[in-house]
Amino acid sequence: MNNLPLSGRNTSQRSILSQNPDLQALALFFGLLVAILTIWELGVKFQIFSPVMPSASKTIVDFWGWISDPFFDNGPNDKGIGWHLLASLQRVLTGFGLGSLIAIPLGVLIGLSKVASKAVDPFIQLLRPVSPLAWLPLGLGILKSSEGTALFVIAISSIWPTLIATKFGVSNVNSVYLDVARTVGASRWRTIRKVILPAAAPNIVAGLRISIGISWLVIVAAEMIVGGTGLGSFVWSEWNNLNVTSIITAIVVIGLVGIVLDRLLGILQAWVSFGGRS
Repeated sequence: MNNLPLSGRNTSQRSILSQNPDLQALALFFGLLVAILTIWELGVKFQIFSPVMPSASKTIVDFWGWISDPFFDNGPNDKGIGWHLLASLQRVLTGFGLGSLIAIPLGVLIGLSKVASKAVDPFIQLLRPVSPLAWLPLGLGILKSSEGTALFVIAISSIWPTLIATKFGVSNVNSVYLDVARTVGASRWRTIRKVILPAAAPNIVAGLRISIGISWLVIVAAEMIVGGTGLGSFVWSEWNNLNVTSIITAIVVIGLVGIVLDRLLGILQAWVSFGGRS
């Protein structure tokens, strides 16, 4: 039985909290969350915000309604948010996969040749800053398909971080590894497969990690324009119906899924980093 007086227990608990950064961060997180929700609730109550803005309490109730039954289906224009999430994830993973299949081999080829790297770099620098939305009309004109256009925009937007990171990783492989491979008589292909790719893997996955974030960012804007089922279409439809609580629900879901995707790539990045951490 714990015979410590109450004051001693409180002191001990404060000491544990002060020595644990994770607990401090968690406490600060919940403190900030409560403060944000309180300011939000009071702002609506005292009409500081626009009349369109719902209260925090109403938004939480609506949020729970969406996530407690995410897969209802009452027709094409009345689906649960889970169906929209699955549609968006399918598009993102497909477009991201296509972009990666282009970016990684191309990045390896460019990284192996200084001449090719210098020749291709102007094209990369020209196309990399282009907004994903600028590709939408071009995609619609070429593919004449809203679904194909969404995949095209995701793929082309996700190419650049992976391409640049792969090129950098391959071109900066430790020369000692390459010398050893040449000494043992390894072929060019075997050197790439057994030496260059494993050594460049942390950079490649770092590029993939950035690309998946861009892909997830792009899908919402793309779906708003091309329509169909998806989180972007859901947000646009709910805005047309002035259901702001549903829009906030979608924003939270988008953010949470983005965190999960990033952490999954972070785990992969740690795994290929020879003992490094994400």
